[in-house]
Amino acid sequence: MINSIDSLILYRPAEDELLARLAHTDAGDESSLFRCLGELTSLCEDHGFSGNLWHCYLTWYLVYHENVYSRACEIRGAVSGTVNSAAVHDFDIFRALFARDRDLFSGTACEELWLSILEYRNVTVLKNTFNGRIRDRICELAKTLASCEDTASFTDAVNEFYRDFGVGKFGLHKAFRLRSENGEVLIEPITNIAHVYLEDLVGYESAKKKLIDNTEAFLDGRSANNCLLYGDAGTGKSSSIKGILNRYYDRGLRVIEVYKHQLRDLNDVITQIKSRNYRFIIYMDDLSFEEFETDYKYLKALIEGGLEKKPGNVLIYATSNRRHLIRENYSDKEEIREDMHTSDTVQEKLSLVHRFGVTIYFGSPDKKEFDHIVEVLAQRCGVSMDREELIAQANKWELQHGGLSGRTAQQFIDYVTGTLMAPRRAEEE
Repeated sequence: MINSIDSLILYRPAEDELLARLAHTDAGDESSLFRCLGELTSLCEDHGFSGNLWHCYLTWYLVYHENVYSRACEIRGAVSGTVNSAAVHDFDIFRALFARDRDLFSGTACEELWLSILEYRNVTVLKNTFNGRIRDRICELAKTLASCEDTASFTDAVNEFYRDFGVGKFGLHKAFRLRSENGEVLIEPITNIAHVYLEDLVGYESAKKKLIDNTEAFLDGRSANNCLLYGDAGTGKSSSIKGILNRYYDRGLRVIEVYKHQLRDLNDVITQIKSRNYRFIIYMDDLSFEEFETDYKYLKALIEGGLEKKPGNVLIYATSNRRHLIRENYSDKEEIREDMHTSDTVQEKLSLVHRFGVTIYFGSPDKKEFDHIVEVLAQRCGVSMDREELIAQANKWELQHGGLSGRTAQQFIDYVTGTLMAPRRAEEE
């Protein structure tokens, strides 16, 4: 049906991709045609697209397809070189595909259904595949590409998107996790990210500034350090990392979450990301090791010590309740013990934390600071309770729910807004 696809150079689809199957499906094969339409509708519905689904699909294909040209343009925009000729060749084909929205299924059993999805209204726009900004920008780009009068303007529009957002999964998503499949380490997007911002974390201004300064140096290409955020539970260590991601995503920052049992996969991860134009933070939450665990050696080798130099676009950020990460015993510092070289044992256990150039402490708030956090959170959430009553209730809450911490304060406010304030609002209505 679409013979021109076989002439694509850079943006050639894999055999099992929808675009390839559309190209090689016979116009008389009704079953395959309807199956392709079903897949197109499902893909666009899952991504929250509306309007001309054919244009949205082609645009999604262009901004998600990773090749030598699109990867060269990510975060930097248009590039020079012979590869541009191949890109222009492919964009000329895609421009023709955009123009075929009305006649693509002409004369087939699917013609009427096809015309209906060119003016598609999705079930809901509350989709998690992309954030709303990315989804809306793809839909806008689809309209722009459809109206381009020549291949040059078509190319400029695609390059502008690559410059602003990037390409593929790393361009269109903020955060990622690891998954193993048939012995291969896959980096897959996390599609539902908590909307946490640094401004949401009450207090800890010195700690946040230290984290911000290091991150901005990293994004600017200046010398930056791996960071360890340590301290008491519920003080905002993990929230700070999420806040950093949300603040600097537009500048090409991406976060890959790695669990302790996946440390041996770090070299495979580095291989996949070291040549990309993004800045990656490998994030390890609640990192600590018992004495019998040895996987921390993989992390030590990555940070500093292996033959291969850690790429300049990668940093390690970790959070922990332990300052030294690896459990220590009093016997480690005793003069007599089974291990003849006591100092070597101590140094081995401290060597990991010493490879984090920046360590940032998050301590539990005192009573006055806790009360202030409660007041600020209550104001943000529209809690109209009298201050004295609010603080009194918060003090009772923290005694039974984990003590003084920002997390406890947030849980108390959630309880107030969801339980205590709801009946009052109902009475007012």
